[in-house]
Amino acid sequence: MTDHARDIENLVYRYADRIDAGDLDGVAELFAHGRICGMEDGPPETVFEGTTRVRQMYEMATRLYDDGTPKTKHFTSNVQIYVDEGFETAHGSAYYCVTQATPDLPLQIIVTGHYRDTFHRIDGAWWFDSRTMYVDQVGDTTRHLKF
Repeated sequence: MTDHARDIENLVYRYADRIDAGDLDGVAELFAHGRICGMEDGPPETVFEGTTRVRQMYEMATRLYDDGTPKTKHFTSNVQIYVDEGFETAHGSAYYCVTQATPDLPLQIIVTGHYRDTFHRIDGAWWFDSRTMYVDQVGDTTRHLKF
């Protein structure tokens, strides 16, 4: 029997793996059937939908280093997944904590926050439908973000 909640939880963790690897194409692919909604500090109408737009968003925002990575680790915790009775949609939330270390930045937490996600199933596979990111605490993000 399929454990839908576990499949979705693994999708949430794949996002962290891919962003930390600098795999912006892989991150964008997770949103092939979805969108990233306006982040907390942006206008609510800000939406990056589909692979191309999500890839553009991460290209605009994420600083990558010579090794192709952002030199970050995204730790995801407190994952809660609620699957509908028909097993076609779900919603959930999670906390995130991002650490970074660069040649000129000692290892430290640079940002914490939480996600609010919706998911849908297409041809038996779970996909992000929407992700909204909320920033709760901010440290030194100058070596991670381009803005």
